[in-house]
Amino acid sequence: MTIATEVPADVRAKLAVALDVDDSVVALRLAKELRPWFGVAKVGLELYSAAGPDIIGALSDLGYDVFADLKFHDIPTTVGRAARVIGSLGARYLNLHAQGGVPMLQAGVEGFLGGAEEAGVAVPIALAVTILTSDAEAPPEVLASRVQAALDAGCGGVVCAVTDVGSVKRQGPDLVTVVPGIRPAGSPTHDQARLGTPVDAIAVGADILVIGRAVTQADDPAAAAAAIAASLVA
Repeated sequence: MTIATEVPADVRAKLAVALDVDDSVVALRLAKELRPWFGVAKVGLELYSAAGPDIIGALSDLGYDVFADLKFHDIPTTVGRAARVIGSLGARYLNLHAQGGVPMLQAGVEGFLGGAEEAGVAVPIALAVTILTSDAEAPPEVLASRVQAALDAGCGGVVCAVTDVGSVKRQGPDLVTVVPGIRPAGSPTHDQARLGTPVDAIAVGADILVIGRAVTQADDPAAAAAAIAASLVA
């Protein structure tokens, strides 16, 4: 089978590969292999704990925008200082739990932006986590409350499920929506409760699709990535 390697830049920019592994060598090997189809690399707690902050620079050097999926949730001072560090490392995105409230989110936004400015890197985007895609029990009003907290705190975007993108865009039209829980049709659901296919996510206006095991654990990751990217090309 011929694998398509010519992917439009606007499609690649919408795809984030979730490097949820505990080994920097494995993560960088996957990142290099999948670079033709993904523009964003997600560093979660597992990889960050194993590889440390240097992994952000290593992925940036490969040409990725890095999404530091660290879900900060602490007192405002701690979150602000930690976010400043992540900003100084050159991460493009950092998420903060909206459950932490407006003062905490605001401290995270200010720290993240301040760290990036001091390091002389591009202006990053702070994301508020609304409701985890593994949570099927959250009451509907929680989403609106957390999106409003993101807006009040100056976040540039939110992390939300496919099913919530429409509501988020109506409440905050300019918010960047980063959507995990993306699976091609027929893929295992694993620990996710609120899922969507790549095509579904784009159709409802999602800006960045986070895709992990459907690609990284595939028998042929490159072929899996190419198939997803091809499904999004008009």
